[in-house]
Amino acid sequence: MLDKKHIKHFEKLVGKENVYSDKAHLIAYSYDATRTRFEPEAVVFPRDEADVSAILAYCNEHHIVITPRGAGSGFTGGALPTQGGITLGMEKHMNKILEIDMENMVAVVQPGVINMDLQKAVEEVGLFYPPDPASEEYSTLGGNVSENAGGMRAAKYGITKDYVMALRAVRPNGDIIRAGKRTIKDVAGYNIAGILIASEGTLAVITEITLKLIPKPKFTKAYMGIFPSVDDAMNAVFKSLAAGANPVAMEFMDDLVVQALKEKLGIKLPEDAGALLIGDVDGNVIEEVEFQLETLENSFKENGAQEFVVAHDAKKRDELWYARRNASPSITIFGSKKLNEDISVPRSMLPEALNRIYAIGDKYGFKVPCFGHAGDGNIHVNVMVDGSDEQQLHDGHQAIEEIFQLVVDMGGTLSGEHGIGTSKAPFMNIAFNELELNLFKSIKHSFDPNNILNPGKMGLPSS
Repeated sequence: MLDKKHIKHFEKLVGKENVYSDKAHLIAYSYDATRTRFEPEAVVFPRDEADVSAILAYCNEHHIVITPRGAGSGFTGGALPTQGGITLGMEKHMNKILEIDMENMVAVVQPGVINMDLQKAVEEVGLFYPPDPASEEYSTLGGNVSENAGGMRAAKYGITKDYVMALRAVRPNGDIIRAGKRTIKDVAGYNIAGILIASEGTLAVITEITLKLIPKPKFTKAYMGIFPSVDDAMNAVFKSLAAGANPVAMEFMDDLVVQALKEKLGIKLPEDAGALLIGDVDGNVIEEVEFQLETLENSFKENGAQEFVVAHDAKKRDELWYARRNASPSITIFGSKKLNEDISVPRSMLPEALNRIYAIGDKYGFKVPCFGHAGDGNIHVNVMVDGSDEQQLHDGHQAIEEIFQLVVDMGGTLSGEHGIGTSKAPFMNIAFNELELNLFKSIKHSFDPNNILNPGKMGLPSS
């Protein structure tokens, strides 16, 4: 247990109203989307960067473990206080949009700002922040940066790292550092901002983020391609992009997801539909949008599409996207528990990757419905098991390990957007050799020699 003298110090530092060690708060901050629970010993809400610096300096001196936390929406345990200590809640006070710079097209925000709140604020002035993780309505930008979050618009616009221009952060000893600049070009020194992105709060606590914005496109239309097989759909993905298509999003659902959408939600699709590709195209002139749709339609049909549907209004667009938004909840018809991972492969490898993933499922007797971001090769793999059957759970995790090995052998990666956290930490040696893992450990030690910041995450030492 955390000594009461430490609690009293934090209360004196940030006020009693910002320090909690009651059971209700400990439970509330004990879990994330993994549904795994680890209670902290206290929850502390810093009011500003100076508070963060003072809290970290004190914890570093007394070897108190700190877990930074945004909204706790992560899927891999990155914000779980697995070693106890204190959870540093950034959402209560450090949640302000500090500046929207129209001339330089950047936004300066605190880490507790909700992703969607920034999107709405910049769109009001004609600008656009593209990264759109599925959790955009509640995930924080600090969490997005710490996990390098992606989203459906990544096919055209990229992911969080592509929009981070500069950061302010606090090292475990309390030192405040600046990384990056507001300038378009900056090649002076090491790319420290790049190191902090996706570091999952293991190196420093981010206190301010400068994000690149772009002009908001004037026109958007949605499309859906219906294919007889997953192979046809996957071949259409990279062939349409090679033909000059540049969709905002290109989301896929395989035959099992299509079956689930029909059975569970009653979505009407052709009887022989074996896969779907759904997405948006955008542009500043309607001719560009129509060109994109024509390119997609021609390429899809050349690769076996039975139908190509275009949504010309918001209502029809919502209807098309309804299927993709409900892919995850619909597949529970195949099992009470899904072991879901977000692996990523080169786009050209999608057909082979999916076929080999299905073969692993067949080997263990599991249904493995897949959906995800085909435009950037990011597959959400769902090994469906009976959650009450210990043998199925064991075999399911074994299947996941084989899938990880498969995608790494194909030039892919363990995670396209969810991060590593605790869930994937045991598999880091599949993706990286000993020299590379030791380099990660050296970077961690350089920033955090006492190992107080989020220890045990990303396959790094827990003590």
